[in-house]
Amino acid sequence: MSFAPLDRLSSPQNPRIKQLLKLQQKSAERRALGLTLVEGLRELTIAVEAGVSVATIYSCPELAGENGISELKSLFFDKKDAPEWFEVTRPVFEKVAYREGSDGLLAVLRTPARTLADLRLPANPLLLVLEAVEKPGNLGAILRTADAAPVDAVLIGDARTDLYNPNTIRSSIGCVFSVPVIAAPMAEIMAFLHAKGIRSYAAALTPTAHSYLACDFRQPTALVLGTEADGLTPAALAACDETIIIPMMGRIDSLNVSVAGAVLAFEAVRQRTAN
Repeated sequence: MSFAPLDRLSSPQNPRIKQLLKLQQKSAERRALGLTLVEGLRELTIAVEAGVSVATIYSCPELAGENGISELKSLFFDKKDAPEWFEVTRPVFEKVAYREGSDGLLAVLRTPARTLADLRLPANPLLLVLEAVEKPGNLGAILRTADAAPVDAVLIGDARTDLYNPNTIRSSIGCVFSVPVIAAPMAEIMAFLHAKGIRSYAAALTPTAHSYLACDFRQPTALVLGTEADGLTPAALAACDETIIIPMMGRIDSLNVSVAGAVLAFEAVRQRTAN
């Protein structure tokens, strides 16, 4: 099956271009339509390899170049469910692009809809749990950590941001698709962990907290973190099995949540892979 552009769009008033802007700017629009945007060949490739359904492709040949267009064609070569594809003039593409230095490729994806019931975990899982995360940049950075470490899933309790916000996708470099990420009420997540026999470690500054270096993360483990401003809520803290800290040797008493998540996740992986 051939994969080629259906048309070339040159007007910013085109209904498709107007919808792209709405999807970029309004989370309510993304939720209502079950769609989101991904910009860049690398991020799009990760999404396709993860099995995410792509609805429409928009490309700017002047920005993508021959190599970019060739790689795009290869990505969807001979696929029966290949998406619609439209070329866009450079002025119009620059209107809808949401990052600097774009490679001229933008796609509309059907947003993955995952629940806790869908999650398939290995016998000895390692999870990251975030309560009330609100900054797309922090969520994206944590998802990159989850992919790199790796961890088996990231669970978002009482989320204050759209998991598939284009800025989350951008800051995660597409890892929002390569790592199972699920949003649910925090109480349901904690109940899920207990039901699965997964020991939960709350990262929090409390009098009873002990160093993460003294913990055994080789068992089924969930590393639970709250917001930088407020930390974990009392209910989430009480639901966890242990409270841990990352010892601070300087004048500040805490790390950025994405950095703290990386420190804990890589220590857990180190323990699990040590000879």
